[in-house]
Amino acid sequence: MKLGIIGLPNVGKSTLFNSLTKAGAESANYPFCTIDPNVGVVAVPDERLKLLGDMYHSKKVTPAVIEFVDIAGLVKGASKGEGLGNQFLSNIREVDAIVHVVRCFEDGNVVHVDGTINPLRDIETINLELIFSDIEILERRIAKTGKAARMDKSLAKEAALLEALKAHLEEGSLARSFKTEDEDELALLNSYNLLTYKPVIFAANVGEEDLANDGADNEGVKKVRDFAAETCSEVFVICAQIEQEISELDEEEKAMFLEDLGLEESGLEKLIKASYRLLGLHSFLTAGEDETRAWTIKVGTKAPQAAGKIHTDFERGFIKAEVVNYKDLLEQGSLAAAREKGLVGMEGKEYVVKDGDVILFRFNV
Repeated sequence: MKLGIIGLPNVGKSTLFNSLTKAGAESANYPFCTIDPNVGVVAVPDERLKLLGDMYHSKKVTPAVIEFVDIAGLVKGASKGEGLGNQFLSNIREVDAIVHVVRCFEDGNVVHVDGTINPLRDIETINLELIFSDIEILERRIAKTGKAARMDKSLAKEAALLEALKAHLEEGSLARSFKTEDEDELALLNSYNLLTYKPVIFAANVGEEDLANDGADNEGVKKVRDFAAETCSEVFVICAQIEQEISELDEEEKAMFLEDLGLEESGLEKLIKASYRLLGLHSFLTAGEDETRAWTIKVGTKAPQAAGKIHTDFERGFIKAEVVNYKDLLEQGSLAAAREKGLVGMEGKEYVVKDGDVILFRFNV
């Protein structure tokens, strides 16, 4: 999974990136301090893996990972060359979802590019720049498809879609709100990699005082939540500064620090849950002496396609999937013991893989 982090300058974007990835992107109290896209890969915390790895005495434990891409802060007029952010929008066209950091904290020592704290105005500023960038992409595609459509009538449908989509964006609407149930059009929409078609997770960045109650008393957070509900987006509340402090602690210190703050989980854990929900993902597990590993798949994936995540040969030669829930496996202490209790199922091609399934695939090629 790949997530792109965007936002205005000085909203806590690079501080959040630093805390999530410990990659050390420069963070300073002035706009455009991130002048190159920063990329960091983060392991998805998963207690199930450690427990299974210990049980099997696995030589290697491999978690699922998320790749974060952080670009320079966007400003009003970025699509016309203002600031630096627009130069790097191409770096987030390939991401699965966008994490939009929105400033919901007051701090006189940290300047805001527009002078005041107004989360909805900031969201609108960013959305407009993404819309302008998408229109530019569509115009290039229209020019190319328009010429080809004169020679190839099969392209007429795409040319019409492109014009309708461009008109939709020019009204100030996001590509995500463009309505079509035509499967061909949906496939084309996915292929364009439009920024405003990507699902969004809003990271409401608050001060420490708003963290324990999840921003319930913060008016800015309330507005972001309302906006997210209207646009079918996810929201999580974070204090980027606190996250950075947490990222420098070991696991034991981190647990104590979170407890002192009245928190049950870190911002990274909140973000991962939000992104999995938004993208409709979950994980199945494989476990053994050589390796215990988590594999991220779409909810609703059937056994052969899940096997294909491991290796294409597994999908091609799929015979059966030996499946046990990780809790049952841990309680019984071994796969053999779980089999004896009738807790292991032999599943066929129509089996829909569930979160937390531990699977041994049977295949023949």
